[in-house]
Amino acid sequence: MSTEYAKALGRRIASHRKRRGLSQKEFAGLLGRSEAWVSQVERGVRRIDRMTVLEKVADVLQLPVAELAAEAPVVASVAEGEPPGTDRLRLVLSAAHSLKALLGDHEPPDVPTLRAEVDRAWTLTHAGDYADLSELLEQLVPRLESAVRSTSEPDRPELFRLLATMYHSCSAALANAGETDAAWIAADRAVTAAERAGDPLLMAAGAFRLSIVFLGARHYGQAAESSGSAADALAPLAAHGRPEAVALRGALTLQRAVAAARLEQAEDAYAYLREAREAAERVGEGRNDYNTEFGPTNVSLHEVAVAVALGDAGAALRAAEAVDVSGLSPERQVRFRIDVARAHAQRRQVADAVSALVRAHQLSPEIVRAVPAAKQLVSDLLTMSGSSPSDQLHALADELGVHDVRTGA
Repeated sequence: MSTEYAKALGRRIASHRKRRGLSQKEFAGLLGRSEAWVSQVERGVRRIDRMTVLEKVADVLQLPVAELAAEAPVVASVAEGEPPGTDRLRLVLSAAHSLKALLGDHEPPDVPTLRAEVDRAWTLTHAGDYADLSELLEQLVPRLESAVRSTSEPDRPELFRLLATMYHSCSAALANAGETDAAWIAADRAVTAAERAGDPLLMAAGAFRLSIVFLGARHYGQAAESSGSAADALAPLAAHGRPEAVALRGALTLQRAVAAARLEQAEDAYAYLREAREAAERVGEGRNDYNTEFGPTNVSLHEVAVAVALGDAGAALRAAEAVDVSGLSPERQVRFRIDVARAHAQRRQVADAVSALVRAHQLSPEIVRAVPAAKQLVSDLLTMSGSSPSDQLHALADELGVHDVRTGA
């Protein structure tokens, strides 16, 4: 849905709401939404991107959906494209590595080398270097699949743990690039490998990856179920003070908070944030168990993400002022800057939104190019800018392949 369409739909909703004699607060109550949500929808700042929500709005306004959702002009479009390496990552997942490993001859695995390469895979993932990651995984996936089938039974759990961690990195990279189907496959394989390793915490880390995939696919209920059920399962381990269990449960609770926010469950979202902050206080300065980067800073980062998802731009920007993300990975820093840009866009503060996106691009052009939300945001900012977008915005649009169909640029 383009910004112009959202604005046109918002104007129709506002007109019919007033015709029914409803205030925004009353209308919000009938919808089960917040007054801020209604305000942003009517101003075209927030999209209605689910048919069930549009049907509910139409029902409250006593209108047919077809009348409410009449077509409005589309102003901007986003060019299709994919980050270098994502196609190769899909092919890595598509090959029958496990079958070949099962039927082939094997040499004894070099476990220290495999461990170092799995660590490197995560370094490349956090940096957004998907081209080098795909090149690495093209060799590493078949070698690990072969290794778990050629080693002796006492050494097998360690190799299954490496296999699961490697698939985690693949899933994270594909999820960042919006390749949710392939990311789902990688995360599922990671859970299976973790189970064969007999490692419940690694299985929970797989649920963490799955929840991120579900959020990217807009399957918010599944994201809530995946993260929530895993967090609940870890409660006994966390209660005994095992630090990696506390940190992983905290990371899952953050995903639970984001899922609740996407489902417009504000009270639940903020309750989960408080729970995650309590866990962060228990682990101290922060940990990176299972590459979750959990700690107080990451909780603050997710506070911004939750506020943006709920349409509370003011709360998001206030929270962002207190966050120092310099100690986190480039991937997390870029996500934070994109959320800050989204908050400014919700307030139609175009220059500030562009500035936040430029900072994200300076941190990692590869990640910004990969994240679909960044392209959509640039498209929206072009529309908000009218006939005079800034040079910085033009440069970002060119870099990301976002084209304004009003001018053909």
